[in-house]
Amino acid sequence: MSDSDNSDPGPGPRPREWLPIQIAPDDCDLELGRPHKSGILPLTFPCRRKGGVWFNVWANEAVLISPSHWRVWRSRI
Repeated sequence: MSDSDNSDPGPGPRPREWLPIQIAPDDCDLELGRPHKSGILPLTFPCRRKGGVWFNVWANEAVLISPSHWRVWRSRI
């Protein structure tokens, strides 16, 4: 492990922590989620908000659900 793996990022949200949709930034790829009985259910594609509407980045189509949470999109390798 490198030193960066052990460093404390300080106060504020952790990199993979879900945040409320009300504070989601515009113009960047985000992972959106919605409530589910087991917790937050993530969408499997990156999304961006344009003109107040959420879009699937890969398909360039509107997302037809109302997300409740977001976090920074991390590509799955």
